Amino acid sequence: MRFWWVNHKQTYKQEVGDGYLWSPKTKKCPAHEGLVIIRPATWWSRIPILAACVAAILLCAFSGAAAVGVRQIAGIASVIDGDTIEIHGTRIRLFGIDAPESRQSCSKADMLWRCGQRAALALSDFVGRTPLVCDAFGHDRYRRVIARCFRNGLDINRWMVANGWAVAYRRYSRDYVADEDGARADRLGIWSGTFMMPWDWRATKGR
Repeated sequence: MRFWWVNHKQTYKQEVGDGYLWSPKTKKCPAHEGLVIIRPATWWSRIPILAACVAAILLCAFSGAAAVGVRQIAGIASVIDGDTIEIHGTRIRLFGIDAPESRQSCSKADMLWRCGQRAALALSDFVGRTPLVCDAFGHDRYRRVIARCFRNGLDINRWMVANGWAVAYRRYSRDYVADEDGARADRLGIWSGTFMMPWDWRATKGR
């Protein structure tokens, strides 16, 4: 038995001996009255099927992108703290980095200074009024968008770590570990003195 798919209809022809039991003229099977048999599909008759397959593949691809929530957010940002900004009312947590909390202090030459506040000011000065473009790909438990953001093509997440105002958030990404190593070696920002890692500070002091 051979099965043929032609124009979205399942049809078949039955092989018997050296030939096929069907008539090209009537498309009727002489041995089985009333059984309609359609000739095997030619290549041009398969075009609608191929087009449908391509459309299905494209639909799956776009559906997959939507499922993981990949999108872009663009606009002028307001700085909330050293690793959080807001664009058009959307809170955005900068991916892969962790900055000192706003109330967190660091130590330098036995003197305390508001490193969390300074980190936020450094980010605000760097961003200014230049529109940002953020590649967003998820949410955290506080319903903030997780994103990698760019100022004129420059990764601001990386800038914060490379200048010592944030650390690489290794729990979620190792993308900025080399930048952290460079800032530590040059004693930039919070690395100019001593400090508690932001995640440890939150664990002991709260948010």
